[in-house]
Amino acid sequence: MALLDLFPNYIWNLSVAIALESGGRVGEIVDMCQPIRDAAAKGADAGTPAFMAQWMAMADKLIGLADEDEARGRSFSAAAKLDRAALYLITAERMQGHGHPGRQETYAKARATFDKATGLGKFNRERVEIPLDTGTMPALWVRAPGDGPQPAVVYCNGLDSSKELLFWSWLPDALARRGISTLCVDQPGSGEALRLQNLPVDPHSEHWASKAVDWLERRTEVDPKQIGMTGISLGGHFAPRAVAYEPRFASGAVWGANHNWAEVQQKRLRREGENPVPHYWAHVMWAFGATDMEDFHIKSAAMTLDGVMDKITVPFLVTHGEKDRQIALDYAHQAYDQLTNSPQRELKIFTPREGGVEHVGADNMAYGRDYIADWFADTLGGHAA
Repeated sequence: MALLDLFPNYIWNLSVAIALESGGRVGEIVDMCQPIRDAAAKGADAGTPAFMAQWMAMADKLIGLADEDEARGRSFSAAAKLDRAALYLITAERMQGHGHPGRQETYAKARATFDKATGLGKFNRERVEIPLDTGTMPALWVRAPGDGPQPAVVYCNGLDSSKELLFWSWLPDALARRGISTLCVDQPGSGEALRLQNLPVDPHSEHWASKAVDWLERRTEVDPKQIGMTGISLGGHFAPRAVAYEPRFASGAVWGANHNWAEVQQKRLRREGENPVPHYWAHVMWAFGATDMEDFHIKSAAMTLDGVMDKITVPFLVTHGEKDRQIALDYAHQAYDQLTNSPQRELKIFTPREGGVEHVGADNMAYGRDYIADWFADTLGGHAA
């Protein structure tokens, strides 16, 4: 197993791995996880309240320590602690079932802590809201250094991530070093858009992705001819679909090839493959605004890229972990093989030689992050050195 094996189930280990890759500290992770190992043995769903309690306690301790730093005028140190506290709160929240007691309050606390860290730390991330036909799409705008119009990338969530986790994947930082700005979006069905506005997943991602392009085109620091799109996990459906149907995108990439997610749901019904979060079926019904399982499968039936990939006419990169336990490697080959009209297509499979073999590189996100950042540097006019 490439993931840190603290618990007897994949879902909990995946959450820990994501937290570590996002900036969590090993000692804090161990302190949070040791007391709940017995709870994890009861199953991925049953022990999640104990998970949340331990991770919230660590967050509260960090917030208290940050208050001490702030009182002494040490804003940067305070911000670092608050950022980890926000990460632990978001991790705790996403492990709970929809409607779980305290989940809304935990999310609100995470957002407030993240925002305070942004201000105290002077982090390169600005919270913005992009108008949609219904509601708004909250986002984080991460600017590349320098003057004049520069390339930009729209970066979208998977099923259960958020714009904060997108930021903590450090892809926006890697892109900024290469002269490319990033718009991390909470698209419908994810993050704030789902939790605070109850906007469900729209399988036709070009609807909301086009609004992101509209927003970017109004920014004087953005080159409107050099806008790319990428997505992580289920974003491996949304990004290709958007690039296929929104002609203003100049390049695209996926961090995990979610080529036929509707088919994956049928496999999960047969208990094939791993789930990304506990309380899985309740989560997907919430995300899709479905009343029951039958309604969910109707609403997710369009979640396939068969007949879509050949409409992509710009450079496109497909990446996938060789040992992805959630989305089979075969889907990466399907996506690549159907890119018949892309003038520059590439398939990158991460192997044990380098790492990043698990789902979206949860075992080591460095390889996917750098490879995708270099791809956009090459195809959008950034720089890789």
